[in-house]
Amino acid sequence: MAPTAKPLRLLAHDADDLAVLSAALQDAVAKIGDIRWDAQARTLTMACNRFRWEAAKGKSGERVRSALQFGDVAGVQARNLRRDAKGAVVELLSMGFEPAEEAPAGVVTLTFAGGGDMRVSVDCLDVALADVSEPWTTPRTPGHAD
Repeated sequence: MAPTAKPLRLLAHDADDLAVLSAALQDAVAKIGDIRWDAQARTLTMACNRFRWEAAKGKSGERVRSALQFGDVAGVQARNLRRDAKGAVVELLSMGFEPAEEAPAGVVTLTFAGGGDMRVSVDCLDVALADVSEPWTTPRTPGHAD
């Protein structure tokens, strides 16, 4: 990567940490087929193209291939996401954490554009985000309607 393009490597173990990951992943795009839950390993992994908000300049910016992984996953539920449409593209808007009555368990909700969401039940927050490629220039900066 260019000297100023340092890859992100972040961990989240509480709701505040997860908010940082959520901000870094806002407007990340992924294919449904790149979201995988391994029930035996108790992990949920998502490969995505993350918009590098930290490097955005005006109307253009950069994207980078990133990997997001949740550990200690007890279950996953999706709403308005077609799991059979492996090539369908989803855009991540935010992630939030709702603690359960028994700490440190809870539910992470991933909210996608278009009304889809995913609820990830975890025994504890154990989330990692890592950039895994060189960044590339994109002519469009994501925008949001007011």
